[in-house]
Amino acid sequence: MKKISIMAAVCALVTGAASADFQPNTPQQAAPAGGGFVGGTETIVTVKQVKEMRDDVPVIVQGNIVQRMGDEKYLFEDATGSVTVEIDRKDWRGQTVTPSDTVKLYGEVDAGIFKTEIDVDYVEKL
Repeated sequence: MKKISIMAAVCALVTGAASADFQPNTPQQAAPAGGGFVGGTETIVTVKQVKEMRDDVPVIVQGNIVQRMGDEKYLFEDATGSVTVEIDRKDWRGQTVTPSDTVKLYGEVDAGIFKTEIDVDYVEKL
């Protein structure tokens, strides 16, 4: 009977620990209600790195949009290669960009079976 009581207590402890939400001790920074600086540094990745990433990974790339390839599809290049990017009309934020303009694209990797693209959230002209 004593063994059963000990096993029940151990199971209760393990179950409780497994279902508890683990919260790291690092403070989370929330964006101000009206927007603004939050802190931290941006990590810019290369096209070569993007092509090796898994689907839905957030990325920031810097380079040039060199060609329109169709409805909302463009060819983006940096020093390591080129990739197709999808930029919705609202994501341009009223900016006009030429192939000679350097831009930063913020978005997510869209990794498919045969090709990888970037689904852009917004364009920043530098």
